[in-house]
Amino acid sequence: MKLTLSELQPNEVADFWQLAFSDPNAEWTKWNGPYFHDVLPTREEFVNGPAKDNYVQNPFRQVIRVDDRMVGMVFAYYDDGNLKRWLDVGISIYDQTNWHQGLGHQALAKWINAMWQMVDLPHIGLTTWSGNVRMIGVAEHLHLKREATIRQVRYWLGQYWDSVKYGVLRDEWRSPKD
Repeated sequence: MKLTLSELQPNEVADFWQLAFSDPNAEWTKWNGPYFHDVLPTREEFVNGPAKDNYVQNPFRQVIRVDDRMVGMVFAYYDDGNLKRWLDVGISIYDQTNWHQGLGHQALAKWINAMWQMVDLPHIGLTTWSGNVRMIGVAEHLHLKREATIRQVRYWLGQYWDSVKYGVLRDEWRSPKD
């Protein structure tokens, strides 16, 4: 099994939409910030509209491929907007049949390595919520430090959950072997 990260190409847009957004009730949507109630783009919006512009050939969004098959996406964004001094990363593995195989761990490690090459920052963060125990496990497995817990600020499924922030400094990052 060979896992790679690469930018989404224009000729892959329809296939990516099918993988990521065709099922508005996909299991991954229940874990990736479900309290935001984001609406997935329709095929038309994504393939022919401006929605794809945030995804295609964007170095801050890369497709996770296993043996050249698309399985998910890694992404990065600046928490502080145009200041560009506070970077967070994230990951989505869309098809749950690919969960529990170590793909998230492997992809996130590669992504953090890539981020150190792309940005000249001392810190990379990751934000999740206390209900997403798989993401917490990936962050901790990669030795990211739990830097903050903002208690009971995410409301989902009739209860409040914590927002959990992890991070790593450039000089303490130990990249795992593939």
